[in-house]
Amino acid sequence: MTNHKNDKRYNDDFRKMVVDLYHSGQKIKDLSSEYSVSEVTIYAWIKKFTPMELENGSSITPDNYAKLQNKCFSYKRKMIS
Repeated sequence: MTNHKNDKRYNDDFRKMVVDLYHSGQKIKDLSSEYSVSEVTIYAWIKKFTPMELENGSSITPDNYAKLQNKCFSYKRKMIS
């Protein structure tokens, strides 16, 4: 039987919960042990789900910012063609 430990999939709610726990002061090492998620994975989730401040005072996650950029590029391509 093969080990499927590396085949785990986590939903966004779980990922955001872990990120929120990190922001509330828990250490990544502790979160990694408690939830059996690698520290590297948790760092990636933090990068993905931590909002960044915009010039106008609002905030957006890097993931949503990338999606917004892709939409803008798509609209620009449609306007040019």
